[in-house]
Order: sequence, then C-alpha cells, then structure tokens
Amino acid sequence: MKQKNVYMLGKEDDKAVQLFARLGMPKNMAKTLLYLSQVPECKSADIEQFANMRQPEVSVAMQELRKRGWAKKRDLKKKGKGRPVHIYEPAMDLSKVWKAFEQEKLKEVEAVKNDISELKNIIKSR
Repeated sequence: MKQKNVYMLGKEDDKAVQLFARLGMPKNMAKTLLYLSQVPECKSADIEQFANMRQPEVSVAMQELRKRGWAKKRDLKKKGKGRPVHIYEPAMDLSKVWKAFEQEKLKEVEAVKNDISELKNIIKSR
C-alpha cells in the first residue's frame, strides 16, 4: 500500500489565510496556495480535503494561480477511457509568490495615493 502524507490547515495557516484575505486575496486562493506550497505535487481532491473546499472552488483558485504563474498543471492519463487527472505543482517558491503579491499590493497603494493627490488638487483648484 502507498503511504500518503496528509497536510491539514493549522493555526498558522489559518492566520496566513486571514491575512491574505485582508490584503485582497480570495480565501480559497490563499488556502490553495498554502497547500500547494507544502507539497511537491497534488490532485484537486487533495486540496479539497486539506482546505475543506468543493471541487469548483479549487478549480477557480487553481485557474487564478496558474494565470499568475504561481502554479503548473499537467494531466495524468488514466488507464482506459475517461478524463485525465489534473496534477498541480508549485511553479515557484512561496517566498517568491509573496514578493510578487507584495509588489502588486504596493503598486495598488501607489495608485490610490496618486488618485487621492489628483482629487485633492482638483478640489483645491475650485
């Protein structure tokens, strides 16, 4: 029999999910990202079990992670007929993902500052 390591969402993971959510990342995406960062590869069912999510939620989260270049997908063909199983793996280390996310948020902050400054100038000129 094949032994399988089971990862569960711990207190620190839960806190990280909450912080990611406060910074604007959807909770399901944060849960998926945290799980993916702990394993070399996994299936959707593994993420569903770890994060207590439904399959469509995992699919949406994985699509966004792949779109950002933070995760990769490959198909594993089954014997006989049927759809292949999607195998997901991290595309980069969690620290690099965090840096990319941080840069994205800092750009948003800078854009808000610029908008506030522009609005302030418009109001002053009236």
